[in-house]
Amino acid sequence: MKKHLELKITGMHCASCEKIIAMELGDLPGAENIKIDWAAGKGELDLDIEANQEAEVVEAIKRAGYQAEIINSSPLTKGVGEVNLNSTTPPLEKEQSNNGLPTIKPVSAGKPLKIKLETSVQAEGRVLTGQDGLPYFEGKITNDKKAEFDVPEDEHSSQTFIDQLVKSANLSNLFDKIMGTEKKSVLVAEPNQLTAKPTAAPEVKELSSSKRISLSLSGMHCASCANIIERSLKKIPGVKEGNVNFAAEKASVLFDETKTSVADLIAAVKAAGYKAQMVDSKDTGFEARKRQAEITGYFKKFTISMILSLPMLYFMLLDFFKWLPGANALPPYFGIISLILTTPVQFIIGWGFYKGMWSSLKMKTFNMDSLIAIGTSTAYLYSLIYFIIYLSQTSSFIGLMGEKIPELYFETAAFLITFVTLGKWLEVRAKGKTSDSIKKLMGLQPKTARVSRNGVVKDIPVDEVVKGDIIVVRPGEKIPVDGKIIKGDSAVDEAMLTGESIPAEKHAGDMVFGATINKNGSFEFEATRVGAETALAQIIRVVEEAQGSKAPIQAFADAISARFVPIVIAIAVMTFATWFFLLGANLAFALMAFTAVIVIACPCALGLATPTAIMVGTGKGAEYGILVKGGEPLEAACKIKAIIFDKTGTLTKGKPEVTDILTFAGRDEEEIIATAASRGRRNERPKIFFRQCQNDNRSC
Repeated sequence: MKKHLELKITGMHCASCEKIIAMELGDLPGAENIKIDWAAGKGELDLDIEANQEAEVVEAIKRAGYQAEIINSSPLTKGVGEVNLNSTTPPLEKEQSNNGLPTIKPVSAGKPLKIKLETSVQAEGRVLTGQDGLPYFEGKITNDKKAEFDVPEDEHSSQTFIDQLVKSANLSNLFDKIMGTEKKSVLVAEPNQLTAKPTAAPEVKELSSSKRISLSLSGMHCASCANIIERSLKKIPGVKEGNVNFAAEKASVLFDETKTSVADLIAAVKAAGYKAQMVDSKDTGFEARKRQAEITGYFKKFTISMILSLPMLYFMLLDFFKWLPGANALPPYFGIISLILTTPVQFIIGWGFYKGMWSSLKMKTFNMDSLIAIGTSTAYLYSLIYFIIYLSQTSSFIGLMGEKIPELYFETAAFLITFVTLGKWLEVRAKGKTSDSIKKLMGLQPKTARVSRNGVVKDIPVDEVVKGDIIVVRPGEKIPVDGKIIKGDSAVDEAMLTGESIPAEKHAGDMVFGATINKNGSFEFEATRVGAETALAQIIRVVEEAQGSKAPIQAFADAISARFVPIVIAIAVMTFATWFFLLGANLAFALMAFTAVIVIACPCALGLATPTAIMVGTGKGAEYGILVKGGEPLEAACKIKAIIFDKTGTLTKGKPEVTDILTFAGRDEEEIIATAASRGRRNERPKIFFRQCQNDNRSC
């Protein structure tokens, strides 16, 4: 069985991209009629499903270095938009009816009939022929409209069937009202040798309902948190794929819109104990604001925690330096003061660790939060219980006889939370620096566009530009969005896209791209791709997806981290048992040994190392014009032994230079170079002759 596939392809920047994708798809068995349009970001082909699955088409395009998704898949049996009918009644030919719609009248008997239907709204749906030879509609109908064909049971009533087919299938009463299009339907009748009997038509089919979104996450503290969120997302019916990147704090989810919604995904993340929100591709400053809020939040927590913990540090110093102020008067109050100072640190500053532990326990696992919560709670609860026992025995909140209350370790819990919070603050600051490359790419796009509407030219924010707007660009200005020149000529510096330093000549009908620089000459162009559809936006998305992707080695690290925390807890319990039961140590010492094992074995580095390396590597590559598609190709790069460049047959240094000087008419080289240099010194063209003159130490 053959199908006709329509694809949405991202990442294409020129006609060479079309050829690369077409060649890759051409290698698939049964792939025919391949058409790729890089300007529209679309493609289509006919595919033999018996030889290939639809998913292989997407994978083939990914192998070529691009992203794709199937937006429409329809059976292809006798040709798109063709209806073949044959019955015992004579075939029919078209004539014009009084109401302006085509009708059918009988023609010579014994000849089968082929009806071809054309409509101006094929992007919304199409009339196809099923395996039984009957027409049906495939596509998305809006405004509660339905595309239905009532087929009579009596095959001799095919005249009535065709009349109804004409009124429905030419879509005059359906799409022309919904889409506001001009009536453009055409009905053609001609003989054909294929035959079929009219039976019930298949039901309406919908376009592909798969959707991929990006969720911004917060509240994760380690790789185990990422695993918890992934598991929560994948449990939702309709979720086909869910990847969570701990370093980037993002989740990429592919799901079926007919089975679940974005609200369900966000609710699942919240139920797991974390926060999530939809990433708005138009809000370019969202990530920066979120990151700054995290940095500020952790810094405030660390500052408050440190202020509360510092007095306990002074208490510890008094034990060793008796000459410090308060060495004799303060010890009896160590216990009550430490309890008052530690309690808010433990349960307010450290509340996030308890939430994280509870979330992990609901998923029947442990994470870093579990280690911090267990370790600090052990020290705090042991000290609190001992303080209560001392209080009940002495009826005093302070140490008797001028001594401090022994066996209290409140400062241990307070300082553990303080230093972990410091680590989180430094971590989010480091994460923020890895996204600098994205900020630089976003900064390439101008903030405003000069738009001509109804004869009035005015500057508007670039986010308000819509498709079809006429934009005026003057010399030296950046082009705001992608489009096609309709008036004027110029040279445009496209080094941002191509790496070539020589400006490209542009004339009416040529494409221009957002963030490139207009050199000399003014022109007007029609906006064809805006917002997330522009070439720059696609580059940014590629970098973001690459930074959020996982390298194959990360799967190994995740597998270890998933088992790491339970093993650490088991070792800590064994340590306590060994010291307390086998070696006869007192309870306080055994508990401190247990706490030490718990708190030093945090799997943060295990979960952060690889994702952070990917973020930094792909970001730095983007700064130098190298787009890495993700963690997998970055990991594979270490095995590269040779690089083959396909750059329109040339590799340049980024600037032109003089290679040969040919004299003529009795002129010598020095005179020719000096003349060329003087003409090009103040020219807007590349000053290659002037540089050559200077390099040769000639007068120019």
